[in-house]
Amino acid sequence: MPDFFDSTFAWVILGGFLLSCAIEALLIPRPALRRPLRSWLLHAGAWLFSVALLYGLTGRPYFSAVNVLAIWTLIVLVSNSKYHSLREPFVCADFEYFSDAVRFPRLYLPFFGIGKTIVLALAFVAYLACGLYFEAGASDALATAAMALVCAVVLLVVGALKPLQPSYDASLDLRRWGLAASLWTYFCAARRKVPIDTLGSPFAISAQSIRNPSDVALPDLVSVQSESFFDIRRLWPGIREQVLSQYDVLRTEARAHGRLKVAAWGANTVRTEFAFLTGIAGDRLGVHRFNPYRHLARQGLPSIAAEMKRRGYRTVCVHPYAGSFYGRDRVLPALGFDEFIDVRSFNDGQKAGPFIGDCAVADKIIELLDDSTRTQPLYIHAVTMENHGPLQLEQVEAAELPSWFDRPLPDGLRDLAPYLRHLSNADRMLGKLREYLLASPTSTGLCFFGDHVPILPDVYTALGAPDGDTDYFIWSNQAPSSSAPRPIGVEQLAKTFVDHLNSCEQSVAKARLDQTATHD
Repeated sequence: MPDFFDSTFAWVILGGFLLSCAIEALLIPRPALRRPLRSWLLHAGAWLFSVALLYGLTGRPYFSAVNVLAIWTLIVLVSNSKYHSLREPFVCADFEYFSDAVRFPRLYLPFFGIGKTIVLALAFVAYLACGLYFEAGASDALATAAMALVCAVVLLVVGALKPLQPSYDASLDLRRWGLAASLWTYFCAARRKVPIDTLGSPFAISAQSIRNPSDVALPDLVSVQSESFFDIRRLWPGIREQVLSQYDVLRTEARAHGRLKVAAWGANTVRTEFAFLTGIAGDRLGVHRFNPYRHLARQGLPSIAAEMKRRGYRTVCVHPYAGSFYGRDRVLPALGFDEFIDVRSFNDGQKAGPFIGDCAVADKIIELLDDSTRTQPLYIHAVTMENHGPLQLEQVEAAELPSWFDRPLPDGLRDLAPYLRHLSNADRMLGKLREYLLASPTSTGLCFFGDHVPILPDVYTALGAPDGDTDYFIWSNQAPSSSAPRPIGVEQLAKTFVDHLNSCEQSVAKARLDQTATHD
């Protein structure tokens, strides 16, 4: 055994391990010290493997340990920022967002802190330069690193012999096992194939209950997943009722409406999107509940789009952002969409703030429905982007505030102003769609819902946080009606939408037959 392994490297490994435990104690929620032995083995194995690998490449023990500790600290800080905004700690699926933060910095860095990001980045670059310049490399680094890697693998294998049983409540598993063991367990779980027939999608069953009779024309179907939409008027009475006037009209005419239990809080739109499209509840997904688009959805699953396509519809998804975000350009075709329209079909003149506006999405939906050359009924699913945060980066002129508020806006509620500006544009979008559909001779159903509540931590500190439910309605231009509010889960919404439209079309067809018989 090389002498260096017995002295400097051994102390670096031991001291660094203790520091990693101290850094982990900064997590919110804080992991328990009393945890299964295999959790500590996985933590120790992951630490030793990371340091040994970097040591083998650089030959510098302190440099290697500090780099791993720096990355570990970054994960802890990101986890705490995520928990503050989204009530959920860092999970294995979140590693993908480090590259997304580089590609789409506006969506991520402000929540972590732009100033903090710049300071940490500069400090890390300075450290790299100093570490490489001042610390000499060890001559026997490769041999020492090889032995350390073998020890690390042994620790990981022993720790994994009796796998931990995850609850997939990320906060609970973090408290029980610590960060390293949680990440390891979730990583292994994500690699196991999930049998599709165990997921319980209503679109996997022979769809007799959602098939129109052959003598009834198929209606066009439009579903709109509205970014960060919920009826915020119930959170603070100072918001004017007319902010959502068109929404109120459509809700009173709706065949169904009410509160919607969604699959995400504050962000992670694809969780709600996946649940709506497939009808699969998050508690059936295991580790894939955190990002079902990363692995699970790409293998192709039953969905409302696939079902509508089978029944003769042309299926189109509209999302005015980069098609590669969340891998939608690969996932949506696998879920049954014939066409995916992303931000390339829009222009900067259609922005409302930093993103493409909701009214531009309404115009695109109308353009698709108004195409006189089409020969198939359409199913359009639109995922809006306008109301995406971070809202704290946007400024609102004081002269605009009376449009949305009937009293002065306290300092703690400042972020309500940009949110209400975008929410009122979502309402204008609904007005556009309603006006067009009522004038259209084609039977069309509209399903509208919010994907999650917005990230407004200062507002929630002042007023109290909402429960996370959003709102939905199901409406038809053929038979506006009133209904009592009914809360449902988002995984039930697509099937409910199709069922209501089938019922509506059958009622209209029956009324026409009765009218014809009366005239005869």
